[in-house]
Amino acid sequence: MTLHKPGDKVKVVTKEGEKEGIFVNEENNSVFIKLDNGYNIGIDKKNIKKIEKVGDGKKLEITHRIKLEKKKGLPNITILHTGGTIASKVDYRTGAVFASFSPEDLIGMFPELSEIANFDSKLAASMFSEDMRFKLYSLMAKEIEKEVKKGVDGIILTHGTDTMGYSAAALAFMLEDLPIPVIIVGSQRSSDRGSSDAGVNLICAAEFIAKTDFAGVAICMHESMEDKTCAIMPPCKTRKLHTSRRDAFKVVNDTIIARINFEMSEIATRNPPASAWGKRAISEHAQEHAPPFRAAVLDNKKIEFIKKDYTRKDKNRKLKVKDEIEEKIALLKIHPNMHPDQFKSLKGYKGIVLEGTGLGHAPVGVPNDYCKINKENFKAIEELAKNSVVVMASQTLFGRVDMNVYSTGRDLLKAGVIPGEDMLPETAFVKLAWLLGNYKKEEVKELIGRNLRGEINERIMPDEFLE
Repeated sequence: MTLHKPGDKVKVVTKEGEKEGIFVNEENNSVFIKLDNGYNIGIDKKNIKKIEKVGDGKKLEITHRIKLEKKKGLPNITILHTGGTIASKVDYRTGAVFASFSPEDLIGMFPELSEIANFDSKLAASMFSEDMRFKLYSLMAKEIEKEVKKGVDGIILTHGTDTMGYSAAALAFMLEDLPIPVIIVGSQRSSDRGSSDAGVNLICAAEFIAKTDFAGVAICMHESMEDKTCAIMPPCKTRKLHTSRRDAFKVVNDTIIARINFEMSEIATRNPPASAWGKRAISEHAQEHAPPFRAAVLDNKKIEFIKKDYTRKDKNRKLKVKDEIEEKIALLKIHPNMHPDQFKSLKGYKGIVLEGTGLGHAPVGVPNDYCKINKENFKAIEELAKNSVVVMASQTLFGRVDMNVYSTGRDLLKAGVIPGEDMLPETAFVKLAWLLGNYKKEEVKELIGRNLRGEINERIMPDEFLE
């Protein structure tokens, strides 16, 4: 439709009227321009009569860089990045969101951080979290080890949310006797959105590191949809339970470690200040009816610990990194109408987690002629257990595996399947891979059912449900 360059000042004539602003880009069926108030709007091409240039172009890239000076008396925190949306901002030459990993840019986007600690920032690896590989867990562990040796007071690890739970569990097992906190932080919505959770999550993580004596690995994310509190969650008991909500992460079969209060005060303007968490791109209608922009003010006096038995900071404690991990591990979801070949395909894997039904079941019974094939399923599982470590978790998530209640469970026990207690299937998967990388097979069989990093809650009974 148009040959205008990003940065040109344009007038867009539509069926409803005219809009003037800076041309950002043209994508799919919309033209995007930046209005004088700082908002981006998308205009449907079907409604556009014409676009004309009305002024000279201008540079649209936003830079947040500021000069940083270390402040005496503040703790030193390193932010290690692995990607995800939390470090993203908007390049208004293209309208795209890109990642920035310099401490200057981070402080520019989230200026509240400068009053909490002195920050260093570095890229450990850049990826979408769904592309994560076991070797990258080892890379992250070694990068954390380097920062611990430098004497930093805490580490924030940014991570994409989709597989954050896996990485948190892996680091909890790999990093033994951590002397300082390692808080894993993500963002469900990127910082160019008005509903972004990036700033609150990052600021609360920094506040928690700076103001408490906690040591160890934990996750920091929104506790509710509102910007009121963030939860510090145990690394082996936390799962992403929603695709897009800001409070997607919940603790299963356990409680949160702590809660950080975060209060918002309103500024009566629709124009976000330069220090805000990115400019928001919204529709014409939403822009016209948008509420006043709300700037963040942290109530740093209120951090409430829910758990009392957490590990305390101690820089004299010697970190041990056990980052070996077995690659040939599988996680198989049990479902109706399974076939023996599905189990046989896992031959050669060193460890297998079955995400069973209910108390830890799989289709191995033959109650009638329709189920005759289940006998072959049983033989296949029995054969796997001869050469591999096979662990049973439950897809119900809440509650505990108990394979002694029904004959199906007892048969699987006889076949060599090991109960996974109340471990999340993902945690059992990561723990099994880590154990097989660091211990002999017989030791693994004994250790998989023992609580090592809070992954097993011995107080949860089979019939107990945690709200």
